Amino acid sequence: MGTKQYGDASNSLNSPLIIQAKNHQVEENIEANNDHHHEPSSSSGFFKTCFNGLNALSGVGILSTPYALSSGGWLSLILLFVIAITAFYTGLLIKRCMDADPNIRSYPDIGERAFGKKGRFLVSIFMNSELYLVATGFLILEGDNLQNLLPNVQFTLGGLTIGGKQGFVVIVALIILPTVLLDNLSLLSYISASGVLASIITLASIFWTGAFEGVGFHQKGTFVNWQGLPTAISLYAFCYCAHPVFPTLYSSMKNKHQFSLVLMVCFFLCTFIYASMAIFGYLMFGSGVESQITLNLPTNNLSSRLAIYTTLVNPISKYALMVTPIVNATRNWFASRCNKGPFRMLTSTALVISTVIVALTVPFFAYLMSLVGAFLSVTASIILPCLCYLKISGTYQRLGFEIVVLVGIIIMGVAVVVIGTYTSIVQIIGHL
Repeated sequence: MGTKQYGDASNSLNSPLIIQAKNHQVEENIEANNDHHHEPSSSSGFFKTCFNGLNALSGVGILSTPYALSSGGWLSLILLFVIAITAFYTGLLIKRCMDADPNIRSYPDIGERAFGKKGRFLVSIFMNSELYLVATGFLILEGDNLQNLLPNVQFTLGGLTIGGKQGFVVIVALIILPTVLLDNLSLLSYISASGVLASIITLASIFWTGAFEGVGFHQKGTFVNWQGLPTAISLYAFCYCAHPVFPTLYSSMKNKHQFSLVLMVCFFLCTFIYASMAIFGYLMFGSGVESQITLNLPTNNLSSRLAIYTTLVNPISKYALMVTPIVNATRNWFASRCNKGPFRMLTSTALVISTVIVALTVPFFAYLMSLVGAFLSVTASIILPCLCYLKISGTYQRLGFEIVVLVGIIIMGVAVVVIGTYTSIVQIIGHL
C-alpha cells in the first residue's frame, strides 16, 4: 500500500485542534497532499494539547450525565467508569496504530492502513456522521436553554410566526457560522479553551445552586433501573466521542511520547467532572431531572443563570471543531473542480444550514445524543480502534491475553450498539 494514498486524504481530519504558529491556508494543505514526505506541523506542547484534548472530551455531555444516571439508577455509575477506562484504552490503541506507520496522519488513514480503501470509507462515514450529529445536538441544546431563559419570546418574519426555540436555533447558527468560515486554526484553538472553562464553571455553579440556593441534595433516587440502562450506557458513551480527533492531537504534539500522559490527564479530569455532575444533579432533582440539567435550574438565581450562560459557550466554541473535518474533506473532494474561495464559503454555509434543518426536525436532545452514543460513538471510539489495531499489529494471528481483551471489548461494544440504537430509535419515533 503506497504512502501516497495516506497523504491524499490527510486533510480529512485537519481539525482546529492542530495548533500552528502560521495560518496555513487550505490551498497549501491541498498542495502538500502530493508530497508524501510532508510531516504535519508539530508545534503543540503538553499543556496546550491537554487543553485541546479536554475541550474535545468535555462539553455538552456533562449536561446529560444526571439524566443518564436517573435513567439507569445509581448502579449505572459503574458503567460510566467502565466506558471511560475502555475509551482511554482504545485511545492508546489509536496511538499504537499511528506509531506503526509514520504516514498515518488521520483516523481514516488508520482505517485504510488496516483494511484498505473500504476501511478508510467506513471510518470516514462513522467519524463524520458522529461529528455532524454532535454539532446538530449543539444547536438543539442552545435552543432549549435560550427558550428556558426567555420562555415568552417569539419571532415574526414576513407575517410568519416562529416559535422561540426554533428562532433561537437559527440565530445561534448565524452566530456560529463565522467560526466555521475561519481558516485561522490557531485562533480556533484559543476559542476552544473556553469550552474547558465553561464545563468547570457549569459544575461549580450547579453545585452552588444545590448547596446554597435552596435546592439541596435531598433526592434519594433508585438503585438500578434495568429498563433505562441502555439509555444510560448510550449517553455515557456519548461523553467520550472524541476519538476521531485524537490522531490530529497526536500529530500536533512536539513530544509525541507524552501523548499517553495527555490522554490519562484528559480522561481522568473529564470523568471526574462527569461523575460529579451526575451525582450532584441526581441528588438535586432525582427522577425529575431533565435531559439537560440546566433546564431544571430556577432562572431567577444568579448561580443558575451563570450555569446556563456558560453552557451556551460550549457549542459556540466547539461547533467549528466538530464540523471542520467534514468541511475540509468535502473541499478536498471537489477542490480540483470548484473555485476555491467561494466554494469554501458555500460548503461551510450549506453544512451549517443542514444541521439547522435536522435540529428543527428532531429537537430531542437526549434521544438524539443517545443514538449518537450508542451507534456512532461506540463504533468510532471503541469498536473500530480495536479492529484496526488487531489488523495493523497482527495481534489477531496469535492467541494471548491482549486478543482476549480486545475481542471482549468488541463483543461488549456490539451489544451496546444493537440494544442502545434500537432503544434510541424507538424513543425518537415515539416523540415525533
